[in-house]
Parts: sequence; C-alpha cells; structure tokens
Amino acid sequence: MSSVSRRDLFATAAAVGVGGAMFQRAIAATAAAQPPDTAITAEMVKAAEWVAGVTLTDAERKAVAGAMTRTLQSVAQLNKLELGNSVPPAIHFAPTPDAPKGGRGTVTFAPKPALVLRPKADDDLAFSSVAQLATMLIQKSISSTELTKVYLARLKKYDPALLCVVSLTEELALKQAAEADKVIAARKPFGPLHGIPWAAKDLIAYPGYKTTWGAGHFKEQTLKEKATVAERLDAAGAVLACKSTLGALAMGDVWFGGTTKNPWNIKQGSSGSSAGTASAVAAGLVAFGIGSETLGSIVSPSTRCGVTGLRPTFGRVSRHGCMTLCWSLDKIGPMCRSAEDCALVFGAIHGADGKDATAQDRPFDWPYRGKIDGLKVGFVDGMLRDDDKKVLEGLGAKLVPITLPYQAANRVVNIVLDVEAATAFDDITRADVKEGLGASWPGLFRRARFVSAVDYLKAQRARTLLMADMAKVMAGIDLYVGGSDLQITNLTGHPTVCLPNGFQKNGSPTALTFTGQLYGESALLAVAKAYQDATGHHLKRPPQDTWVAEKKD
Repeated sequence: MSSVSRRDLFATAAAVGVGGAMFQRAIAATAAAQPPDTAITAEMVKAAEWVAGVTLTDAERKAVAGAMTRTLQSVAQLNKLELGNSVPPAIHFAPTPDAPKGGRGTVTFAPKPALVLRPKADDDLAFSSVAQLATMLIQKSISSTELTKVYLARLKKYDPALLCVVSLTEELALKQAAEADKVIAARKPFGPLHGIPWAAKDLIAYPGYKTTWGAGHFKEQTLKEKATVAERLDAAGAVLACKSTLGALAMGDVWFGGTTKNPWNIKQGSSGSSAGTASAVAAGLVAFGIGSETLGSIVSPSTRCGVTGLRPTFGRVSRHGCMTLCWSLDKIGPMCRSAEDCALVFGAIHGADGKDATAQDRPFDWPYRGKIDGLKVGFVDGMLRDDDKKVLEGLGAKLVPITLPYQAANRVVNIVLDVEAATAFDDITRADVKEGLGASWPGLFRRARFVSAVDYLKAQRARTLLMADMAKVMAGIDLYVGGSDLQITNLTGHPTVCLPNGFQKNGSPTALTFTGQLYGESALLAVAKAYQDATGHHLKRPPQDTWVAEKKD
C-alpha cells in the first residue's frame, strides 16, 4: 500500500467531502503516531460524522475508514494529473436535454437605401450603432481603418479614467482593418460586423496577447489557442481593438489594475464581472463587446452602464478558449448599444463548434419572422412600472401576470457555483495560492471543498425540479419582463436581454430585462428592439467631459 502524505490527506479528504476543523484536528493528532500507510482511522471517521450529517456504528466506522483510505489514494493519484482550467468534466448540463436540435437559422442585414454619411464629429461616429456603421462601410462613406483609428484614439484618451482596458491590441486592429478595407474595395460580399472594432472580455483567449482573467496571479499568462467566439468574429471580419477588464477571476469590477469605472459616474465601479466590456461600449470606445455571465456578469454591468446586453440560452455560444468558472452556468454573449446590434453579433457567434460539448446548433432568425402584436408577455405583479406596461401594450403585447419560483433557486445556485468554481481552480488551491486572486476567491475555494459530492448532486437534482417549475411558467407565455430573476434563469439556462429604460434622479441609468423561451432569442430580441424603438432610452450618451483620471500623489 502506497503512503499518503499529511498534505495529500488534508487535500483529498476535503475533496471527497469529509473535513472541517474537527476532522483536521483529528488528523493532526493522529498522523504523527500512525505509520505512513495508515491514512484514515475509525476515530477520525467518528470525529467527522457531524460534517457528513450521519451517525455510524463502530463496525460502520471501520468499514468507512478502509474505504476512505482507498478513495484517498485514488484521489491522490488524480491530483498528479495535469487538469488545467480548460479541461471540462465528462458530464454536461443541457437546459432541454430531450429537445431536438436544429440548424443555425439565417441572419440578414439590409442597409437602408438612403445614403448614411459619416458624422462630422468623431464623437457622433463613435456612438453610432453597429447597424449604422455597417451601412456606412457598405456605402463607403467611411473606411474600417478610419473607424478603427477613431476608436483606438478614444481608448487611449479615456481608459486612464475608466480603467476598462487590459491590453490595447492596436497592431492587430490596424492590420485587421486594412484587410477589411481590401475586401470592401474588391467588392466582395461581407456581413454586418465586417470592419467594425470590438472588445473581448479578457477571459477570451487570443494568441499574441495576454489573457489575464483579471487576476494578478495570471497577469502574465498567454494562451496559444484562440477562443471560438474570437475565431467567429475574425471570420465575420470584425476588428479586435482591445482585451477589456473583468473583476479578478470573473467576480466584480476590481481587477489587478484597479476598479473599472461606470462612464455615467466615474466615482462608481462599472459592476461586473464584464466590467470593461460594459464600460467601453457605454463610453463609445468600441462599437460592441463580448462578455460572459455565470450569475449576473452580463446583466449587472449592462444595468449599471446603460448598455444592451444579451445573455443567451445556455449552450448557444461555445465557451471554448474562455476561462471556466462554472461549467454548468457559464455563458458568452454580446454587449452592445442596441438590441438590433446584439442580434447581429449573436448571429455571428452562436452554434456548435465541436469543442465545447454544451454548444448546440439551434435556429436563430433575424429579422424575427413572427409578429410582436399578440405575443403574451408575462410580468411579476408589483415589479413593472406603469409606463413600461403602456409601452408594451402599445406594441400589441398581451400582459399576463406570472409567479416565479424564487425559493427553489436560492437553495441551489450557490452550492453549484461554489463547488464547480473550486473544482475549476483546484490546482491553485492545492498549491496554496492566496495572493493575486481577488479578495473573496481563496476563502471560497477552500470552503467549497468541504461540500460533499452527495450534496452537490442533490443541488443539481433540485435544479431539475426548478427547470420543471420554470417550464410550467413559460408554457403560458412567449416571454416575460422584469422579475429580478438572475438566480433562477442562470440555473435554468433561459436567455435574457437587459436594456436601459431611463435614469435615476442622480443621473445613473435604470434597466429593464426581458427573458425568453429557451432558444427563443429571435422573439426576445425583436420585443427588446421594438421597446427601444418606442422609447429611445438607449440613444442617450454618458457625459464624457467628466472622464478625467484622478491625479495620484
């Protein structure tokens, strides 16, 4: 029998869910007196029973001790494997496991027949929508190189105040813009993202540039692979202008370079974790960006910064080449200045790639082929303003009251997220890395190791019940508005679009969310676009004359 070191014993016991202060004291008291091949004793099991929530007989303790010793040895061998953040488990979450898959659908973009001239002021150009910029490029009233230089200049000018950029990809951007202009000059066909600058949340790998995950521990990290979402935007002719900030390991808006700021109020953080993408888009430093969400990381900064963010159905967009936080919750989506722009970007990035086992081909058609008039839009009583109801009713929507299953989600989400995140970063926890990970992660990673596999799977089973409850809610409606539902919908995988819908008294934006059927992004974005066309809240700009970096002593 091979020996198990004290360090392996601590780590692997925690990994199988037997641990806690009492158990560790029991190990410390007996390890020195025991031969190296005697890892677990009946006495240790007895001391740890309170953690597992069971009471055993002496015979059962002896049997468990023997079995745990064998399990610990197996786990100790597993700990020797190279299991980096990019290696997924062999089990995959699917929001609708029995539903048939389909094709990708079609996305078309027809520029308006009227000539769209380049705005005289660079500021006006910078805040143009993707649809407007695409029309200018098609009609040759602007070149991609000119547009890219405008955005690069703004990134350099305003990033010192907003702290939204990890890496400026200027050399790559100018090269891609020049290639885009060659395609346009040759009159070759191209899509709506061709030649348009964008920002990649810095958990998206791109060769030649650092991928820091926002954490000081990884700030020199470079990855050879290119994330699928970046590959698809490259193929669409988009121009990568920068790698944007994220809170350390995708939590909050504080990264190793400081706190990313909200362009509407630079004394305030931009929220996270897609902090830099939201800030850069809101400030007109790029035309659009890509963010990610595990539990609010697209919706929250979109709300704070007044941008339109789409968190797609789980499995709609491949996460290959992106940092893993939680395999069964992570999602990638666009953050733009309008719902229409989100649709154009989403049309380029969604679908299976053969690399992320959760990514699926499902139809997405844009423009939406149905009618908004007559759609049933659910709402939670007391959580929708009268003004918003009037707008939706004016569009022909039929408002239907609904009740969301909040309580079930609250019991599940933290267990799932904490355990999967601790697993994704198991290697640095076992290496005792505590610095450069953000304030909260080291403690969370360690706490989560003491959740048993039984309890984690129990939470996933409760998630199955939540999915069934949500299916009943969605059966009577086409989509719903509002609801404060981040925990629910991130667990069930439903798509949500967040858009600005006014301002607070202090000038900060307010937001409204629409949540659609699984794989129902076409109708969801169509309603969001109609709402924006009727209200115009998304056209407002933050006061850029206030973006001045604070002087440091």
